[in-house]
Amino acid sequence: MTDLSVAGQSGNAILFLLVVAFIAGLARGFSGFGAALIFMPLASSIIGPQSTAPLLLIIDAVAALGLLPKAWLMADRRSVGTMTLGALVGVPLGTYALTRMDPLALRWIIVVLVALLLGLLMSGWRYHGRPALPLTIGVGGLSGFFSGAAQVGGPPVVAYWLGGASNGEVVRANIVLYFGVSTALTMASYLGGGLITRPVIVLAFVTGPLYGAGLYLGSRLFGRTSERGFRWTCYSLIAMASIVSLPVLDPMLRG
Repeated sequence: MTDLSVAGQSGNAILFLLVVAFIAGLARGFSGFGAALIFMPLASSIIGPQSTAPLLLIIDAVAALGLLPKAWLMADRRSVGTMTLGALVGVPLGTYALTRMDPLALRWIIVVLVALLLGLLMSGWRYHGRPALPLTIGVGGLSGFFSGAAQVGGPPVVAYWLGGASNGEVVRANIVLYFGVSTALTMASYLGGGLITRPVIVLAFVTGPLYGAGLYLGSRLFGRTSERGFRWTCYSLIAMASIVSLPVLDPMLRG
């Protein structure tokens, strides 16, 4: 049988990462978010949070480049720029937490955080107040911290922007553009923190094509499939990802 081991990971681990990368990319391409809520808890259970976060950052940054030109044209760039001010503070703080925390403790925090953010999304709660400068910056700071620590900065931004007066296409463009900028900030922060390592880069070359394929397919489905149906499918996948990645199940599933 062909040895599929890569970067110190077994063939089974690599196959698992490939499947997870494709599913995460599919969710990201369709809705503009959701990749980290699926990828982070599952991949962290195999390669640890300190490798998973930069791995997702790299493959998402490369694969999502094609989404940026259209997002730039359609987005409310002033609102995106305001939110980025908060990310300038939040991202380095999140990166510091990622580099300093115990991997097992961080896995538990990621699972709990993903479950809470999933609950926020499924509840349908949206911020319906008038956008204000301090609040927009604050949401950007919170999102930036979540992105730096666990690449799960999407839900606060989504809940905030979806409650506004902008239509769905503008909101999606805002999300894509904001995370394009946030990704650049996080990349610089991760490089400074020593998280971009050779094994991570190797895994990015392996998993990136499957993530990109999922992203492309998801973006093609946008506008052609029931948004409600696809979103609830994403929610189900995120919920299953949280359960399967529970550290307490390691002896049974990953022993």
